[in-house]
Amino acid sequence: MNYKKYIQHNLPNIIPALIVFILLGGLSIFQFFKISSLTNRVLVINSELASTTNFLSQNFGEVSKNITDLKQQATGLSDTLSSTQKNVDAVKNQVGGVEQTVGTISGTVGTLEKLSKIDPELLKKYSKVYFLNENYAPAHITEIPTEYAYSSSRTEKFMSEAWPYLKLMLDSAKSNNIKLYVKSAYRSFSEQQSLKSYYTVTFGAGSANSFSADQGYSEHQMGTTADFITTGLEGQLNGFDKTEAYKWMQENAYKFGFILSYPEGNDYYVYEPWHWRFVGVKLATYLYNNKIDFYDMDQRDIDKYLVNLFD
Repeated sequence: MNYKKYIQHNLPNIIPALIVFILLGGLSIFQFFKISSLTNRVLVINSELASTTNFLSQNFGEVSKNITDLKQQATGLSDTLSSTQKNVDAVKNQVGGVEQTVGTISGTVGTLEKLSKIDPELLKKYSKVYFLNENYAPAHITEIPTEYAYSSSRTEKFMSEAWPYLKLMLDSAKSNNIKLYVKSAYRSFSEQQSLKSYYTVTFGAGSANSFSADQGYSEHQMGTTADFITTGLEGQLNGFDKTEAYKWMQENAYKFGFILSYPEGNDYYVYEPWHWRFVGVKLATYLYNNKIDFYDMDQRDIDKYLVNLFD
């Protein structure tokens, strides 16, 4: 077989095949080097990843240890704060106790100062119990304006500190269409002595003692007591308890600090519905709400209200 002729005859077919072969061979070599390069790259990446993983693993251990340390420190700090808070609370309690003590002392001093300015005689039970000497008189006395007095020929007086309460009561009665007037108020020791002598001569000693106090034992001498009257009685006190004025006082006098000294059945004098005494709003309200008579209370219990007499 002549190969030369064969090749020349088939050269047109051989050349494309040869070209394809060469191209495929070149492509294979390129792919080989490409794959080899990628393989090397993967190996490098794996190596770097392993190194990074190892680094992260070591750092994670350190971070975990740091977190544990921080937790322990936080626990210690929490214990310290708790202990500090307990100390603060203890100090607060001590300070609070001191403040309370100081407040109590301050309140006591204030109360004593207040009491020092109030006449201790003003809440005593004078009817045949306590005695006011001939020199006793209210430290401050006010003339009652004529519009509030029943008689225009006699000047009536009342203790200055208690007068605002009396005035307010009379004004309140007037606003409710109640005609209420002062018949008799402050009486000195000598005035009470003269009045008692007159009653004794007129009615006899036995009768006079049932409705009139001896000098020194009269509530009028304190200047905080008044006899009240209304129109329609022709100037007489008897019958006052049958009037609208008396009914109004029974329901309202305590609001202004006044109490009925000698109600029915008392152990001191005959029933005197016109005779009312100022004892302060707080005590008068207590007596009214509990249906207790002033002279039935123990003097020690009464004295507790002295500090609130003009409140």
